[in-house]
Amino acid sequence: MGVSFDLFGTLVTVDRPDDPAAAVARELERRDVPVPDDWETAYRERHVDAPEGAEVPLPAHVARALASRGVDLAGTGNAARRAVVSAFDPTVETRSGAIAAIEAAREYGPVAICSNCSVPELVGRTLVRAAFGRNDFDAVVSSVGCGWRKPAPEIFAETADQLGVAPADLVHVGDDPRTDGGIEQVGGTAVLLEETPLEAVPDRLATLADGPVNPNGPTDAEERGR
Repeated sequence: MGVSFDLFGTLVTVDRPDDPAAAVARELERRDVPVPDDWETAYRERHVDAPEGAEVPLPAHVARALASRGVDLAGTGNAARRAVVSAFDPTVETRSGAIAAIEAAREYGPVAICSNCSVPELVGRTLVRAAFGRNDFDAVVSSVGCGWRKPAPEIFAETADQLGVAPADLVHVGDDPRTDGGIEQVGGTAVLLEETPLEAVPDRLATLADGPVNPNGPTDAEERGR
C-alpha cells in the first residue's frame, strides 16, 4: 500500500497571520504597490471563477483583487507572488509522533505528502524547517501544484499515481474529516487524527497492512465502537 500524510495540522504546526489580508497588504506596500483603501473587502471577495474543487493560487487572487480596484501590477516584478510568499513565511514546529509515523509508513510502501496549500513555496519552506525533509517522501503533492484541493478526488488520484499505487491502495493520514476524508471518494482509506492520534498511527498502519486495504472496511470510529 501507499501512505500519504496531510502536512499542516497533521505533521507540523505553523504560525499563520492573524489577519491574512493585512499581512499581504504590508508586504505589498514594502514592494511599492499601492493598497486600496477597501483592501479588506477586496481580499474577501471572489475574483477568480474556478471549477468546484479547484485551487486558486493566492497570488492570482491577490492580483485580481488589486486589479478590481484599478491597481496595475505591470512592471512590479511579480510583486503579488513575492508579497504572498513573504506574508506566509512560516515558523514550523514538528508535531510529536510525526517522525515515527513517517518511518512506520515507509515500512509498507511509498510515502507522500498530500496537502492543501494555496501559497506557492510554503510546502517546500515548511519541509526545509521541519524535523523531517523532502527526501523522506517519494512524492509531494500540494493543491497549488496540482490544481485541486482536498476533498476533490483529483488530488488523491494524483497522489496515488505519483506513488505508483492504485487509489484504493492509498491510506491517507490527516486531521480534517471534511478534507482528508475525501480519500474515500477514490476508494482509499482515511486515518483521521480525531480517531487515531498521531502517536497511534504506526499501530493503525500495521493493522491495515496485515490484510488488504479494504475501502469498504470499518472506519476508525467504527473500530473504536467495537
